[in-house]
Amino acid sequence: MLKLNPVFKDYIWGGDKLKTLYHKKSDLEVMAESWELSTHKDGQCKIAEGAHEKETLANWIKGKNFLGSKAASQDDLPILIKLIDAKDNLSVQVHPDDDYALTNEGDFGKTEMWYVLEAEEDARLVYGFKKDISKEAFEQHIIDNTLTEVLNSVPVKKGDVFFINPGTMHAIGKGIMIAEIQQSSNVTYRVYDYGRVGVDGKPRELHVEKALQVTHLKKADKAKVDYNLEKHEGYSRGVIAACKYFTVELVEIEAEAVMHADHTTFHSLLILEGDVRIYSHKDTLYAAKGESIFIPASYGDYKIEGSSKIILSTL
Repeated sequence: MLKLNPVFKDYIWGGDKLKTLYHKKSDLEVMAESWELSTHKDGQCKIAEGAHEKETLANWIKGKNFLGSKAASQDDLPILIKLIDAKDNLSVQVHPDDDYALTNEGDFGKTEMWYVLEAEEDARLVYGFKKDISKEAFEQHIIDNTLTEVLNSVPVKKGDVFFINPGTMHAIGKGIMIAEIQQSSNVTYRVYDYGRVGVDGKPRELHVEKALQVTHLKKADKAKVDYNLEKHEGYSRGVIAACKYFTVELVEIEAEAVMHADHTTFHSLLILEGDVRIYSHKDTLYAAKGESIFIPASYGDYKIEGSSKIILSTL
């Protein structure tokens, strides 16, 4: 078992809730994202303590079969997990699928899911279009700066879950904090940014031509994902998102929960609420709200002790 140190990103729309609510420590004035589980080249998590302290997770897993039989590569994590604090609206954007991204960007596509951690009153996000739209009309709305008129705006509350397939136009709205589990990719095509400028004083780059090629133009299906937690002795647990790239469960623990990491996949634990002790016959870790734990494949049984809420991500 390993406790990880995240990588922080200071995008202009970020706030300070990762510091005040999730106890993240950084010299950055604005903290938009913390990459909690990542071996991506744009942000590599490091081991927080123990014999391998400060070693990158990417180096530690290399050649050791720690990711499990479901992983296509044993040297690179196929998923990336973030905490995101949207003090302001994120840009309206879209992600490509694997075929397009690998061909045009040399990176994977991006399928993702969001679990809403916090949402201010009247918070909303963008999920697809209000109705079917033609490619020509889509482009004209971008040119005319009227894209928001045709976007599907969805009210958001704490505990909501959203699943975003590649090609779905989307944007996290201001006043929302989420946990995001996604493919290990950093490919984003921005199409609308509320007229903002970057730190250089210039409008941030848009990627209109690529977005026109990958965006799904049909009316958005139901945005929110329904889920239920199954009651067990001392805890409740349920799948909140599942696809060929990842499975995400929400675990709410009253006293103690027994878990098992088999040969097929690692376990990633993201502590959303509470302080916990995670232990087995091999070792023991203590983790607090906002901390991330990596448990390698084939680890076997382990226990989580302490009243808490946890995101469990596997392949």
